[in-house]
Amino acid sequence: MFLDRITIRCLAGDGGSGCLSFRRESHVPRGGPDGGDGGRGGHVIIRAEENIDSLAPLAGHRHWRAERGQHGQGQLKTGRSGEDTVILVPPGTLIRDASRGHLLKDLDEPGQQVIVARGGKGGLGNKRFATSTNRVPREYEPGETGETRQVQLELKLIADVGLIGKPNAGKSTLLSRLSHATPEIAAYPFTTKYPNLGLVRVDYDAQFVVADIPGLIEGAHGGVGLGHEFLRHVERTRILVHLVEPEPMDQTDPLENYRSIRDELRLYNESLLERSELVLVTKCELPPADKTAARLAEALPGPVRQISAATGEGIRELIGAILVALSEDDDR
Repeated sequence: MFLDRITIRCLAGDGGSGCLSFRRESHVPRGGPDGGDGGRGGHVIIRAEENIDSLAPLAGHRHWRAERGQHGQGQLKTGRSGEDTVILVPPGTLIRDASRGHLLKDLDEPGQQVIVARGGKGGLGNKRFATSTNRVPREYEPGETGETRQVQLELKLIADVGLIGKPNAGKSTLLSRLSHATPEIAAYPFTTKYPNLGLVRVDYDAQFVVADIPGLIEGAHGGVGLGHEFLRHVERTRILVHLVEPEPMDQTDPLENYRSIRDELRLYNESLLERSELVLVTKCELPPADKTAARLAEALPGPVRQISAATGEGIRELIGAILVALSEDDDR
């Protein structure tokens, strides 16, 4: 199961109370106060982990609680701090306060973390209150209550290459051809219900991650269909590979389909139009492919390539073009 948005409740541990204690030893009259401090309550921490690609492991665990701190003891013994609770999420996860809506942290790199609920401080023992005029203090502090916070986790997949295009344009088939990913593939639109990731290894030194962004439709920028669920994943990609079907099943015009997708990107986030884009006419084994490629080449400033995920034609050249585009993106 793929899950890219979830709300969880985080409860940090309470701090331990300070201790009210006095030394009692033989031959030591009026031993004085020796109450230790309480331990800190455990924090609730969210950390990005490299080998996780979905929020699905959190689906059945909506409440997270850290351990409370132990109370202080006599003989100036400080209570043990509570264990922190660490929640592992994929890189690219946005952490928001669910009640106020503000962003707490964007965990866009593995190893980054944020404390979403801080454990309560431990209370002071009575030894802390001893002074020259108050030699027998009977004051001590209770531990502070740990924070409670409801947070929303929102995943925006991080990928080098994003495959975009109308439904049934061949994105899933191309992903399976480029990598070892096994997305659902069928001869009808909207086979893909969620983004798929695949790792393309060119050689020992070159590799890139490809994301198959599910088919976009007109009005996606406004939430039509599952528009926002799909479009937010495009924001994390470095370059876009735009697939155009030469003979759509719905008899629509391929050039207008290309422009429709570009309009949806512009209306959702204009900065997406600044990304490097490779335009592909898919299913080039079909007769209309040459004509479609010529029309696109005439209307667009950049080159238009033809590929066939079924026969493998143009795949090697596409991989080379992607590596060049990624290298140019690194140099910017």
